[in-house]
Amino acid sequence: MAKPQEDIVDTQADDALSEDALADEAVQAEQAEMDPLAVLAEVQAEFEEERTQMRDRLMRALADLENSRKRGEKDRREAALYGGTKLARDLLPVYDNLNRALELVDEDTKSRSKGLVEGLELTLRELVNIFARHGIEKLAPEIGEEFDPHLHEAMFEAPVPDTKAGQIIQVLNVGFRLHEQLLRPAQVGVSSTPAG
Repeated sequence: MAKPQEDIVDTQADDALSEDALADEAVQAEQAEMDPLAVLAEVQAEFEEERTQMRDRLMRALADLENSRKRGEKDRREAALYGGTKLARDLLPVYDNLNRALELVDEDTKSRSKGLVEGLELTLRELVNIFARHGIEKLAPEIGEEFDPHLHEAMFEAPVPDTKAGQIIQVLNVGFRLHEQLLRPAQVGVSSTPAG
């Protein structure tokens, strides 16, 4: 069955109105895009986003720079305090040898070689003064002190009456530290649990 002519014309008119409405919406959308305030607002939003990202990158770069500065300052301080560690360790045997030589001097040797003994004593005293000027401290534990593994090295262990386990019973060699860094632990003998 054929549609009446009138119905076909109405359908075409409706289609034309729909196309006109779509064209008007497109024009309005174009005009909205062309609106200078809308364009400025959009550009401003983009710039604010970019500024926020740049500010974040700048803050991170500044934080990295500050961390590097602090790390460099810490390294510089440690180098000033502990830079001579190797030299200090190399001088410890000189101290030990001078000290041993003076311990072996008896009264007869003192009277025969007074100048030599005085020279050894002066040399040892000067070495100790140099150590003190550079922050090198002698660690000389006393007999009866408690053994401290951070400062002492146990060379042997033996049961000794009237002592507690862990007490120092003999000092074999004094230790040294440079500021807070241990150069050499004191070498000691330690009491074990006394035999009952």
